[in-house]
Amino acid sequence: MAFALKAFPLLLLAALSVPIQAASPTFYRDILPILQARCQNCHRKGERTPMPLVTYRQVKPFAAAIRKAVRSRTMPPWFADPCCGHFSNNPSLTKQEIAAISAWVDAGAPAGNPHDAPPPVHWTKGWRIAKPDVVFTMPVAAKIPASGDTPYKEIIIPTHFKKNRWVQMCEIRPGNSMAVHHAVAYVRPPNSNWLRGAPIGVPFSANQLPTPKLRRDAQWTTSEVLLLYAPGSPPGRSPTGFAKFIPAGSDIVLQMHYMTMGHPMEDRTSIGLVFAKNPPHMRVLTLQLTNDTFTIPPGDPDMRVGVHGSIPNDCLLLSLFPHMHLRGKTFTYYLDTPGKPRRTLLLVHYNFRWQLHYRLAKPIPLKTGDILQAVATFDNSGNNPDNPNPSVAVSWGDQSSSGMMIGFFNVAVPAGIDKKQFFVRKRQPLK
Repeated sequence: MAFALKAFPLLLLAALSVPIQAASPTFYRDILPILQARCQNCHRKGERTPMPLVTYRQVKPFAAAIRKAVRSRTMPPWFADPCCGHFSNNPSLTKQEIAAISAWVDAGAPAGNPHDAPPPVHWTKGWRIAKPDVVFTMPVAAKIPASGDTPYKEIIIPTHFKKNRWVQMCEIRPGNSMAVHHAVAYVRPPNSNWLRGAPIGVPFSANQLPTPKLRRDAQWTTSEVLLLYAPGSPPGRSPTGFAKFIPAGSDIVLQMHYMTMGHPMEDRTSIGLVFAKNPPHMRVLTLQLTNDTFTIPPGDPDMRVGVHGSIPNDCLLLSLFPHMHLRGKTFTYYLDTPGKPRRTLLLVHYNFRWQLHYRLAKPIPLKTGDILQAVATFDNSGNNPDNPNPSVAVSWGDQSSSGMMIGFFNVAVPAGIDKKQFFVRKRQPLK
């Protein structure tokens, strides 16, 4: 009995020292919130991604593939090097989120208790923005042939706006996402002579236009860009107090670049607009740095192409959007301010299939005379799996097999300043 009394405290201490096992992650409690925050914006019914990730039944068969994708950081897609810049739309998972998904899959992907699930996210059906105040759809479908390169097509869509409109959000929705390589929506104000005499509401290409001037007009324009769309790119969203401007009586000109897929197709792309609730104090302009004079030698694995421009007036830098074609390798934006060290704003390891906008977490004030530079590198070697032909020299061209180098960027200026006024080189202090 004495022995037992002496041993009991030791046994009790031994029992208390056994580690308590943390509960294994479950779908409803631990994984679904991650999917809602990071994945469902694209992985849901009606989007171009191959499978929805909304319900347990939808997610369970892909558990191992999801674990592999998040561990390798191929999903969610994000190509900005962490060396430079901070971005508000970075969807990258944290180490803790990746560990939770891995532990969940390792445990057999248990469902858990449905009562632990967060409330479902109420997405706008058919849109990634809030419900549009107005939707414009191509009145006539564009015809896409079965094969060959397709020239850009333009479609002029009258807005019939009776008053000026400020646009807070906008989204281009391809009618046939398999066929649309990219799209640009331009604003043609009523006083613009651009493409006057071209057909209204009917898709056309430059080579179909009757005069040399119209054919030239279809190649370049100084009109304001409302939105750019490319595979993987997000909708346009401006911060509160910032917006894009569409004057009363304007037209939207959609520039469409289509891809052939081996059989004839059609497309009727739409653009949805959400108007600002109150007049903004800042106007958003889309500008670009373009180099169209380069030639990439055959087999060159690291061809460097640069372009720079001087900021004509004070503004706020909001976002960056690099655009290249199949041989794109990297794209870097630099800011040179007199008397200060060069600042690297963004370094992208380019992916042609996921062309993303990079929204600065904090807008950067740009001063008159600051230099914004873009530097791209191209891989025209056989080591580039996307390279259609490493044995040829490559220059600028509209088709994906050609080269392209454009550094788009969004700036904000006082609401009363338009693009033409912004480029008049006199200081426009921010209000």
